[in-house]
Amino acid sequence: MDVSLTLWVLTIVGLCALIAVDFFIGRKPHDVSVKEAGIWTVVWIVLAALFGLGLLVFGGGQPAGEFFAGYITEKSLSVDNLFVFVLIMAKFAVPSQYQQRVLLVGVLIALVLRAIFIAAGAAIIASFSWVFYIFGAFLIWTAWKLIQEARADQEDEEFEENKLLKAAERRFGVADRYHGTKLWIQQNGKRVMTPMLVVMLAIGSTDILFALDSIPAIFGLTQDPYIVFTANAFALMGLRQLYFLIGGLLRKLVHLSYGLSIILGFIGVKLVLHALHESGVHVPEISIPVSLGVICSVLIVTTITSLRASRKQAQTEAATGPAETPAKTDIDV
Repeated sequence: MDVSLTLWVLTIVGLCALIAVDFFIGRKPHDVSVKEAGIWTVVWIVLAALFGLGLLVFGGGQPAGEFFAGYITEKSLSVDNLFVFVLIMAKFAVPSQYQQRVLLVGVLIALVLRAIFIAAGAAIIASFSWVFYIFGAFLIWTAWKLIQEARADQEDEEFEENKLLKAAERRFGVADRYHGTKLWIQQNGKRVMTPMLVVMLAIGSTDILFALDSIPAIFGLTQDPYIVFTANAFALMGLRQLYFLIGGLLRKLVHLSYGLSIILGFIGVKLVLHALHESGVHVPEISIPVSLGVICSVLIVTTITSLRASRKQAQTEAATGPAETPAKTDIDV
């Protein structure tokens, strides 16, 4: 697509306006109900669909297909990221009425980081076509790693703070409790961070790791920076409501990692084929309609098999009782 500077500006302004509305509605700390989360999840999905239809009308079938394929891929990857968000919320014992504020700011940080990664990725791809080999190999390796982690079936996971977060805590200090939605307070004559700011930074900085597989994945579906950015933006902006809507269903999606590994592996192969084609090797390239069909099919099958497996497990536990687990003692040092 030939995207003008004016269209870029209008798009960013429009997205900022939507974010402002979202922030205004959720500015007062409160427990988000399933009804509220469901309504806003539908709103964000409808807005993404309307944007895609706009691309279809003004840009043609190719950009629209690339957007929908990228949006669905990023949305499915973001659902997997919600597992980590749950761990972060538990790690920092975030009160339920503040969780929506934490997620909103965390997603904003993630969106800014994604924009930087997308700009860097677009510049690298424009200068070095061989980078598709690296992206493809990385996605295939990530797919294999996801399968290995799923087969390991680690249940007692706990979020570990990254080095950047630990450095910020040492440098500024952290208050011993939450102070509403305040990010900084005066404590013993010193300005320190509140746990609210720490958890926001945790969610935002953790997205750097998420971007390492999601950005190459969407560049495997389209090399248009405008489509890459808007697909990421719409996928991320509805993430906060999705957290509250399917938070209880996350553990039922037991086969999600397998489905995502298939999708990432498929896109990795697509990238390698594209790189070979760019190098002058006559190999078949996978079209966007085929990519969209594979992605949707994998997600549908994964969801169905996950729900069936969860239902069987629940029935088995109801009949035999849950397996006993040894007592666990936590020692804080």
